[in-house]
Amino acid sequence: MTAPGAEGRGASVRGCAAAGLSFAVMSPLDLHRFETLVADALDQLPDELAVLIDNVAVVVEDENPDEPDLLGLYEGIPLTEREAYGGLELPDRISIYRLPLCALAADESEVVEEVLVTVVHEIAHHFGIDDERLHALGWE
Repeated sequence: MTAPGAEGRGASVRGCAAAGLSFAVMSPLDLHRFETLVADALDQLPDELAVLIDNVAVVVEDENPDEPDLLGLYEGIPLTEREAYGGLELPDRISIYRLPLCALAADESEVVEEVLVTVVHEIAHHFGIDDERLHALGWE
């Protein structure tokens, strides 16, 4: 999917509707705990991949203002499409959305799993891997 308003920058999303997921009932984790889960997910990336990530800001937000069911969003220029990139370019941005991820899970262990899948999914887009290929690799 392409995010509205991407205006020249590649954008992709991981959303509940697109993945055919339904919502469970769980109180949202507090922001600090959720940010820790996102940091833990980033720490689980293989070192060989982590060192290749270039000019990306990963942020946690409560929800996407335009599409509140989105779990994550990559906005930027994938590494496979960069040409004369560098210097004064703004960083790509990966947003991980706390409220829909918590709403999707029945308990904290499910939040941990969904955060990891969402982080991997959005990092994959940074590397130029599209949704079709991610699904073929088993990343829903």
